[in-house]
Amino acid sequence: MRISSLIAAKRPVLAARNAEGAFVALSAVDASLGTDVGQCIASGADWRERAERALEAAPLVSDGFRYRPLVPAPPKLLCLGLNDVDHAAEAGLPVPEYPAVFARVASSLIGHGEPMLRPPESAQLDFEVELAVVIGTGGRRIREADALDHVAGYTVFNDGSIRDYQLKTNQWTIGKNFHGTGALGPELVTPDELPPGAVGLRMTTHVGDELLQDGDTAKMVFGVAKTIELLSEVLELEPGDTIAMGTPSGIGHARTPPRYLLPGEVCRVAIERIGQISSPVVDEVVGDRTPVAARAANQA
Repeated sequence: MRISSLIAAKRPVLAARNAEGAFVALSAVDASLGTDVGQCIASGADWRERAERALEAAPLVSDGFRYRPLVPAPPKLLCLGLNDVDHAAEAGLPVPEYPAVFARVASSLIGHGEPMLRPPESAQLDFEVELAVVIGTGGRRIREADALDHVAGYTVFNDGSIRDYQLKTNQWTIGKNFHGTGALGPELVTPDELPPGAVGLRMTTHVGDELLQDGDTAKMVFGVAKTIELLSEVLELEPGDTIAMGTPSGIGHARTPPRYLLPGEVCRVAIERIGQISSPVVDEVVGDRTPVAARAANQA
Protein backbone atom coordinates (compact mmCIF):
# COMPACT_ATOMS: atom_id res chain seq x y z
CA MET A 1 0.00 0.00 0.00
CA ARG A 2 1.14 3.55 -0.78
CA ILE A 3 -0.37 6.54 1.01
CA SER A 4 0.40 10.27 0.88
CA SER A 5 -0.40 13.58 2.54
CA LEU A 6 -1.72 16.02 -0.05
CA ILE A 7 -3.37 19.40 -0.48
CA ALA A 8 -6.25 19.21 -2.97
CA ALA A 9 -8.81 21.95 -3.61
CA LYS A 10 -7.06 23.90 -0.81
CA ARG A 11 -7.83 21.19 1.75
CA PRO A 12 -5.61 18.55 3.41
CA VAL A 13 -6.26 15.07 2.07
CA LEU A 14 -5.07 11.60 3.04
CA ALA A 15 -4.64 9.80 -0.27
CA ALA A 16 -3.68 6.35 -1.49
CA ARG A 17 -2.78 4.84 -4.86
CA ASN A 18 -5.52 2.70 -6.35
CA ALA A 19 -4.97 -0.31 -8.62
CA GLU A 20 -4.52 1.99 -11.62
CA GLY A 21 -1.92 4.09 -9.81
CA ALA A 22 -4.15 7.15 -9.39
CA PHE A 23 -4.60 8.94 -6.07
CA VAL A 24 -7.92 8.51 -4.27
CA ALA A 25 -9.05 10.44 -1.19
CA LEU A 26 -9.29 8.07 1.78
CA SER A 27 -10.22 10.91 4.13
CA ALA A 28 -13.36 11.58 2.04
CA VAL A 29 -14.64 8.10 2.91
CA ASP A 30 -13.45 7.53 6.49
CA ALA A 31 -12.88 10.63 8.61
CA SER A 32 -11.40 8.49 11.39
CA LEU A 33 -8.23 8.12 9.30
CA GLY A 34 -7.48 11.83 9.53
CA THR A 35 -6.15 14.00 6.73
CA ASP A 36 -2.47 13.07 6.69
CA VAL A 37 -0.27 10.02 7.08
CA GLY A 38 0.74 10.86 10.65
CA GLN A 39 -2.87 11.18 11.77
CA CYS A 40 -3.75 7.97 9.96
CA ILE A 41 -1.07 5.91 11.67
CA ALA A 42 -1.94 7.40 15.07
CA SER A 43 -5.67 6.71 14.61
CA GLY A 44 -5.45 3.14 15.86
CA ALA A 45 -3.69 -0.16 15.43
CA ASP A 46 -6.17 -1.14 12.71
CA TRP A 47 -5.38 1.92 10.55
CA ARG A 48 -4.28 -0.15 7.60
CA GLU A 49 -7.39 -2.33 7.54
CA ARG A 50 -9.59 0.78 7.64
CA ALA A 51 -7.51 2.43 4.92
CA GLU A 52 -7.81 -0.61 2.67
CA ARG A 53 -11.59 -0.65 3.14
CA ALA A 54 -11.79 3.07 2.34
CA LEU A 55 -9.67 2.54 -0.76
CA GLU A 56 -12.45 0.54 -2.40
CA ALA A 57 -14.93 3.46 -2.34
CA ALA A 58 -12.67 6.51 -2.28
CA PRO A 59 -13.12 9.15 -5.01
CA LEU A 60 -10.27 10.35 -7.20
CA VAL A 61 -8.23 13.26 -5.86
CA SER A 62 -8.91 16.43 -7.83
CA ASP A 63 -6.33 17.64 -10.34
CA GLY A 64 -3.77 20.22 -9.28
CA PHE A 65 -2.96 18.67 -5.91
CA ARG A 66 0.28 19.38 -4.04
CA TYR A 67 2.33 17.20 -1.75
CA ARG A 68 2.80 18.01 1.91
CA PRO A 69 5.59 16.52 3.99
CA LEU A 70 4.58 12.87 4.30
CA VAL A 71 4.27 13.16 8.09
CA PRO A 72 3.65 16.89 8.53
CA ALA A 73 4.09 16.91 12.31
CA PRO A 74 5.93 13.79 13.49
CA PRO A 75 6.01 13.45 17.28
CA LYS A 76 9.76 12.90 16.86
CA LEU A 77 11.97 13.18 13.79
CA LEU A 78 15.29 11.56 14.63
CA CYS A 79 18.23 11.44 12.23
CA LEU A 80 21.35 9.28 12.16
CA GLY A 81 24.68 10.78 11.19
CA LEU A 82 27.62 8.90 9.67
CA ASN A 83 25.52 5.74 9.32
CA ASP A 84 27.43 4.63 6.22
CA VAL A 85 31.08 3.53 6.17
CA ASP A 86 31.91 5.41 2.97
CA HIS A 87 30.19 8.59 4.15
CA ALA A 88 32.10 8.51 7.45
CA ALA A 89 35.34 8.13 5.47
CA GLU A 90 34.61 11.12 3.20
CA ALA A 91 33.81 13.19 6.31
CA GLY A 92 37.14 12.17 7.84
CA LEU A 93 35.39 10.80 10.91
CA PRO A 94 35.35 7.35 12.53
CA VAL A 95 32.44 4.99 11.99
CA PRO A 96 30.30 5.42 15.11
CA GLU A 97 30.15 2.60 17.64
CA TYR A 98 26.75 3.92 18.73
CA PRO A 99 24.33 5.84 16.50
CA ALA A 100 25.09 9.56 16.17
CA VAL A 101 21.58 10.96 16.62
CA PHE A 102 20.22 14.46 16.13
CA ALA A 103 16.70 15.84 15.77
CA ARG A 104 14.86 17.84 13.15
CA VAL A 105 11.78 19.98 13.70
CA ALA A 106 8.59 19.86 11.67
CA SER A 107 8.95 23.44 10.41
CA SER A 108 12.06 22.42 8.45
CA LEU A 109 10.08 19.94 6.32
CA ILE A 110 8.70 20.29 2.79
CA GLY A 111 6.83 17.98 0.46
CA HIS A 112 7.73 16.54 -2.92
CA GLY A 113 7.84 19.26 -5.58
CA GLU A 114 7.97 22.11 -3.08
CA PRO A 115 10.87 24.62 -3.12
CA MET A 116 14.00 23.80 -1.16
CA LEU A 117 15.09 27.10 0.36
CA ARG A 118 18.64 28.43 0.35
CA PRO A 119 18.68 30.94 3.23
CA PRO A 120 20.20 34.41 2.89
CA GLU A 121 22.62 33.55 5.69
CA SER A 122 24.56 30.88 3.77
CA ALA A 123 25.47 29.54 0.33
CA GLN A 124 26.27 26.08 1.70
CA LEU A 125 22.98 24.25 1.08
CA ASP A 126 23.82 20.57 0.69
CA PHE A 127 21.90 17.39 -0.20
CA GLU A 128 21.63 13.99 1.52
CA VAL A 129 19.48 11.14 0.23
CA GLU A 130 18.21 9.01 3.12
CA LEU A 131 15.85 6.17 3.88
CA ALA A 132 13.19 7.27 6.37
CA VAL A 133 11.34 4.84 8.63
CA VAL A 134 7.90 5.70 10.00
CA ILE A 135 6.90 4.00 13.23
CA GLY A 136 3.47 2.37 13.27
CA THR A 137 3.32 0.75 16.70
CA GLY A 138 5.07 2.51 19.53
CA GLY A 139 6.85 1.03 22.48
CA ARG A 140 9.82 1.09 24.81
CA ARG A 141 12.80 -1.28 24.90
CA ILE A 142 11.76 -3.00 21.70
CA ARG A 143 13.88 -6.04 20.89
CA GLU A 144 15.74 -6.07 17.60
CA ALA A 145 14.00 -9.34 16.68
CA ASP A 146 10.60 -7.64 17.03
CA ALA A 147 11.50 -4.18 15.78
CA LEU A 148 10.36 -4.49 12.16
CA ASP A 149 6.86 -5.32 13.38
CA HIS A 150 6.72 -1.75 14.72
CA VAL A 151 7.33 -0.16 11.28
CA ALA A 152 4.36 1.35 9.43
CA GLY A 153 6.39 1.91 6.29
CA TYR A 154 9.26 3.60 4.53
CA THR A 155 9.75 6.79 2.56
CA VAL A 156 12.48 9.05 1.13
CA PHE A 157 14.16 11.96 2.88
CA ASN A 158 16.47 14.69 1.60
CA ASP A 159 18.28 15.87 4.73
CA GLY A 160 19.09 19.32 3.35
CA SER A 161 21.93 20.75 5.42
CA ILE A 162 23.47 24.21 5.81
CA ARG A 163 27.05 23.06 6.27
CA ASP A 164 28.71 26.14 7.75
CA TYR A 165 25.97 26.36 10.39
CA GLN A 166 26.22 22.62 11.03
CA LEU A 167 29.88 23.09 11.88
CA LYS A 168 29.42 26.10 14.16
CA THR A 169 28.82 23.79 17.14
CA ASN A 170 29.73 20.29 18.27
CA GLN A 171 26.08 19.30 17.78
CA TRP A 172 24.66 19.29 14.23
CA THR A 173 21.09 20.30 15.02
CA ILE A 174 21.33 23.99 14.13
CA GLY A 175 22.58 23.35 10.59
CA LYS A 176 19.96 20.67 10.02
CA ASN A 177 16.87 22.71 10.82
CA PHE A 178 16.78 25.71 8.52
CA HIS A 179 13.24 26.38 7.34
CA GLY A 180 12.18 24.54 4.19
CA THR A 181 15.28 22.40 3.71
CA GLY A 182 14.15 18.83 4.49
CA ALA A 183 12.04 17.06 1.86
CA LEU A 184 10.03 14.07 3.18
CA GLY A 185 7.89 11.81 1.00
CA PRO A 186 6.26 11.48 -1.40
CA GLU A 187 4.61 8.22 -0.28
CA LEU A 188 4.63 5.84 2.64
CA VAL A 189 5.35 2.38 1.23
CA THR A 190 4.22 -0.41 3.53
CA PRO A 191 6.74 -3.12 4.48
CA ASP A 192 5.06 -5.88 2.47
CA GLU A 193 6.24 -4.18 -0.76
CA LEU A 194 9.92 -4.13 0.25
CA PRO A 195 12.69 -6.40 1.56
CA PRO A 196 12.79 -6.75 5.36
CA GLY A 197 14.25 -3.58 6.82
CA ALA A 198 14.33 -2.08 3.29
CA VAL A 199 17.81 -3.58 2.84
CA GLY A 200 19.55 -3.72 -0.53
CA LEU A 201 17.89 -0.74 -2.21
CA ARG A 202 19.82 1.70 -4.39
CA MET A 203 19.88 5.34 -3.19
CA THR A 204 20.74 8.18 -5.56
CA THR A 205 20.93 11.96 -5.75
CA HIS A 206 20.80 13.80 -9.07
CA VAL A 207 21.03 17.52 -9.73
CA GLY A 208 19.78 17.85 -13.27
CA ASP A 209 21.53 15.02 -15.14
CA GLU A 210 24.49 14.96 -12.72
CA LEU A 211 24.65 11.86 -10.51
CA LEU A 212 26.13 12.95 -7.18
CA GLN A 213 25.26 10.15 -4.75
CA ASP A 214 24.94 6.45 -5.52
CA GLY A 215 24.65 4.20 -2.49
CA ASP A 216 22.78 1.22 -1.08
CA THR A 217 20.73 0.74 2.06
CA ALA A 218 22.65 -2.49 2.67
CA LYS A 219 25.69 -0.39 3.65
CA MET A 220 24.10 1.16 6.73
CA VAL A 221 26.20 0.71 9.87
CA PHE A 222 23.07 0.33 12.01
CA GLY A 223 20.13 -1.26 10.24
CA VAL A 224 16.51 -0.36 10.83
CA ALA A 225 15.81 -3.04 13.44
CA LYS A 226 18.96 -2.34 15.47
CA THR A 227 18.31 1.39 15.35
CA ILE A 228 14.78 0.94 16.69
CA GLU A 229 16.11 -1.26 19.49
CA LEU A 230 18.73 1.29 20.52
CA LEU A 231 16.48 4.35 20.29
CA SER A 232 13.67 2.67 22.21
CA GLU A 233 16.03 1.95 25.10
CA VAL A 234 15.95 5.70 25.69
CA LEU A 235 12.74 6.99 24.12
CA GLU A 236 9.14 5.94 24.13
CA LEU A 237 8.55 5.53 20.41
CA GLU A 238 5.13 6.70 19.17
CA PRO A 239 3.08 6.12 16.03
CA GLY A 240 4.23 8.61 13.42
CA ASP A 241 7.76 8.97 14.79
CA THR A 242 10.13 9.16 11.86
CA ILE A 243 13.74 7.99 11.74
CA ALA A 244 16.08 9.14 8.96
CA MET A 245 18.72 6.46 8.54
CA GLY A 246 21.67 8.47 7.20
CA THR A 247 23.21 9.17 3.83
CA PRO A 248 25.77 7.46 1.59
CA SER A 249 28.93 9.13 0.31
CA GLY A 250 28.94 11.83 -2.34
CA ILE A 251 27.68 14.86 -0.41
CA GLY A 252 28.55 18.24 -1.86
CA HIS A 253 30.52 19.43 1.17
CA ALA A 254 33.05 16.58 0.83
CA ARG A 255 33.85 17.29 -2.82
CA THR A 256 36.81 19.26 -4.14
CA PRO A 257 35.74 21.93 -4.73
CA PRO A 258 32.56 21.69 -2.65
CA ARG A 259 29.40 21.25 -4.70
CA TYR A 260 26.47 23.08 -3.06
CA LEU A 261 22.96 23.50 -4.43
CA LEU A 262 22.23 26.64 -6.47
CA PRO A 263 18.97 28.46 -7.17
CA GLY A 264 17.42 27.28 -10.42
CA GLU A 265 18.67 23.72 -9.98
CA VAL A 266 16.41 20.76 -9.25
CA CYS A 267 17.63 18.19 -6.73
CA ARG A 268 16.17 14.67 -7.03
CA VAL A 269 16.75 12.07 -4.34
CA ALA A 270 15.47 8.56 -4.94
CA ILE A 271 15.37 5.12 -3.37
CA GLU A 272 14.69 2.07 -5.48
CA ARG A 273 11.14 0.67 -5.11
CA ILE A 274 10.15 3.50 -2.74
CA GLY A 275 10.12 6.64 -4.84
CA GLN A 276 11.80 9.96 -5.44
CA ILE A 277 11.57 13.53 -4.22
CA SER A 278 12.15 16.40 -6.60
CA SER A 279 12.96 19.80 -5.08
CA PRO A 280 13.51 23.00 -7.06
CA VAL A 281 16.11 25.13 -5.30
CA VAL A 282 15.23 28.78 -4.68
CA ASP A 283 16.69 31.64 -2.68
CA GLU A 284 14.69 32.46 0.43
CA VAL A 285 14.04 36.20 0.67
CA VAL A 286 13.31 37.44 4.19
CA GLY A 287 12.40 41.08 4.61
CA ASP A 288 15.30 43.27 3.51
CA ARG A 289 17.80 40.41 3.52
CA THR A 290 19.03 39.80 -0.01
CA PRO A 291 19.69 36.35 -1.41
CA VAL A 292 23.23 35.00 -1.17
CA ALA A 293 24.00 35.51 -4.87
CA ALA A 294 22.84 39.13 -4.88
CA ARG A 295 24.77 39.89 -1.70
CA ALA A 296 27.95 38.40 -3.15
CA ALA A 297 27.54 40.49 -6.34
CA ASN A 298 27.08 43.66 -4.32
CA GLN A 299 30.24 42.93 -2.35
CA ALA A 300 32.36 42.20 -5.46
